[in-house]
Amino acid sequence: MNNERINALETALNNEMKEHEFYQQQAAKSSNPVGKAMFLEIAKEELEHYERLKQLHAKWEKEELWPESVPLEVAGSNLKSTLQKVIDATQSQAPGDVGDLEAVRTAINFEAEGVKFYQKLSDNSQAKKEKDFFALLASIENEHLQSLIETEAFFIDPAQWYQQNERSGLDGV
Repeated sequence: MNNERINALETALNNEMKEHEFYQQQAAKSSNPVGKAMFLEIAKEELEHYERLKQLHAKWEKEELWPESVPLEVAGSNLKSTLQKVIDATQSQAPGDVGDLEAVRTAINFEAEGVKFYQKLSDNSQAKKEKDFFALLASIENEHLQSLIETEAFFIDPAQWYQQNERSGLDGV
């Protein structure tokens, strides 16, 4: 059972680093301020997940059980508030370019798989701390997923996105 957990952690480490690198690359490529901010924020959060998982992996490998000294906290996602600030500050309602839209769609797939992966680890865990830790990661990945879906909608049709999310009526009220 411990080998399964170590292998799962190694998979998680690999995935988090790949995602971090992907988001960093997309941020560098993006000329859209919303895309750039979103990619940078997710890259930062994925790196934080990687660091926490790396700590856990090292201790688990050494102690061969869930380490009591690894805190369960993982920074929550600031993505939604970061995106809202950038969108509020953006004067242009230009849609995202094709590269941004493709990257967001790729990222949606990454995050959906991440949610499933961490939820499965949580569901298969017996220890409460372990179960809670992976459930927390699943919920953060789900926040990323929901924000990416929102960003996709913004890139496709910013005017429609503003109408739906700013709760403004067509009569100006």
